[in-house]
Amino acid sequence: MGIPFERTFDVPFGESLSVSPLIHRVLAPNPGPFTFKGVYIVGGRDVAVIDPGPDIPEHLLALKRALEDKRVAHILVTHTHSDHSPAAQPLKEWSGAGTYAFGPHGSGKAEEGVRVEEGGDMAFVPDIRVRDGDVIEGNGYTFDCVFTPGHTSNHMCYALREEKALFTGDHVMGWSTTVVTPPDGDMRAYMASLKTLLAREDEILWPTHGGPVRNPKPFLQAYIDHRLEREAQILSCLGDGLSTIPDMVARMYADVDPRLHPAAARSVLAHLIQLTGEGRVIAKPSAIASAHFRIIP
Repeated sequence: MGIPFERTFDVPFGESLSVSPLIHRVLAPNPGPFTFKGVYIVGGRDVAVIDPGPDIPEHLLALKRALEDKRVAHILVTHTHSDHSPAAQPLKEWSGAGTYAFGPHGSGKAEEGVRVEEGGDMAFVPDIRVRDGDVIEGNGYTFDCVFTPGHTSNHMCYALREEKALFTGDHVMGWSTTVVTPPDGDMRAYMASLKTLLAREDEILWPTHGGPVRNPKPFLQAYIDHRLEREAQILSCLGDGLSTIPDMVARMYADVDPRLHPAAARSVLAHLIQLTGEGRVIAKPSAIASAHFRIIP
């Protein structure tokens, strides 16, 4: 089955919209092929802000308006791409709240010495580093931390106990599939993290991009099936003699907006790195974007 995306989430930029008894959402004014980005405000008088967003003056003003009658107690960051975490610092300075995240950009692979891509917010360092299973409590809300590396090595989801809701950052998006970009992004870790969420009993997912996912299990299974289908397409390309990533992308994504082809190429590379690591594919000279790949007989 295809992934049942929700692309009709219609909220004016900068306005605070109540989407559940405990959750408000404010969309940042940065529309584009990789955005449709919203900040979550969770709680009543005391609140947590999840993924404050980009450091754009217009957005920060809108966020402060939405928070002017509230006390910000926690600032939670799912990961450190530049559309998620940069506003955390000015929001922290304005509110006095502490920041929570797994760690700085690339911290999930720091021990491996991996150099991360330019799209990260390299300045962000959380006040409190959280790990899988940690609990964050506020006045009227409780979050369980669910570690989901793959999109980035430091990606963390947050489960709101009171509404059986999971804030999925970019790990699962309501309007599109997720890009996995090596070296910090890791397809094997990403697939394992999807299976982690599939085993949970969340009743709704709130991605930072796009609308909510109201029936999580079929959606997550479709996400997994989509990745397995891409893997099969790559193996088919290799079987037909297409050995380079540009040739594979041209065939596999012929009906996709060309602006998204560079991101698609990174996901194809992520799959090929996984396949190479599993001993199913060989890369010359190594599993890099410019390599030639072939199936191991």
